[in-house]
Amino acid sequence: MADTRPGFLDFALLTLNGVIWGSSFTLIKVIVTDIPPLTMTLARVMLAGIVLGLLAVWAKQRWPGTRREWWWVFLAGLSGNVLPFSLIAWGEEVVDSGLAAILIAITPLVVLVLTHFLTMDERMNRFKVLGVALGFAGIVALMGPAALAGLGHDLARQGAVALAAVCYAVNTLIVKRLSGGDHLAVTAAIMVASVVPLLPFALWLETPWRLDWPAGPTLALVVLGVVHTGFATLLMFAVVRRAGAGFFSMINFLVPLFGYLFGVALLGEAVRPEALLALGLIFAGIGLTWRGARRLRTGGMSH
Repeated sequence: MADTRPGFLDFALLTLNGVIWGSSFTLIKVIVTDIPPLTMTLARVMLAGIVLGLLAVWAKQRWPGTRREWWWVFLAGLSGNVLPFSLIAWGEEVVDSGLAAILIAITPLVVLVLTHFLTMDERMNRFKVLGVALGFAGIVALMGPAALAGLGHDLARQGAVALAAVCYAVNTLIVKRLSGGDHLAVTAAIMVASVVPLLPFALWLETPWRLDWPAGPTLALVVLGVVHTGFATLLMFAVVRRAGAGFFSMINFLVPLFGYLFGVALLGEAVRPEALLALGLIFAGIGLTWRGARRLRTGGMSH
């Protein structure tokens, strides 16, 4: 069994991934002014798949070969890209972005429960539970308690966003299962599997060949595909393999935080003092989860 005790490098990689995914919101705001969402999603996974696929061929990595391997790859693409992107897009037509961020922040809680019952090396303990609770409190502080005011007003849309969080949780466990393979090839295969269900809908509903494709949004889309989708997914595989699915799920606390910070720095959004409280709570939560994972792997009590 692989040693999944998180170390400083894992914390650094997790933070780097949070920075990358957090900055994606800024890029998306630039892109969606000229490129519609399905086309954007299709293009980002295609670009990631092409770049990673070429690197995998150059590195002579082994691609998934059996029907069973491709089944898991397809599930990874469905749960990590296709379903959550679609559910969040539909849900956020009505659901406020602050409430959506809070709903997505249930992902670490779902991962905590799933890994406890479905894995042997990531059992629940008090440090992990407290860490998830602090991280969730940090998201509520960042978005403001007022964001919870709309909870229950449109259960279908809010349920869609919450279901996206469950998809991300399931995806983290699938990545854990796939993390023993060659990462470049497996990640490229996941992107290819994501293209299959997206392609007909993007072509049918948005006719991307009729778009103007201006230089600025197109360049932002290339960065979103290569860096924020391809490279970030490779980082995800590395962290899950090294430190476990539960530790990586804390990314869902970092992404809104860095998204907010990039919005302040690059888009001129308002600075709110509660962001400092959120910063402290989120990193304290990640630190406790880090300690809980290390304690478990070194023989500490699981409850």
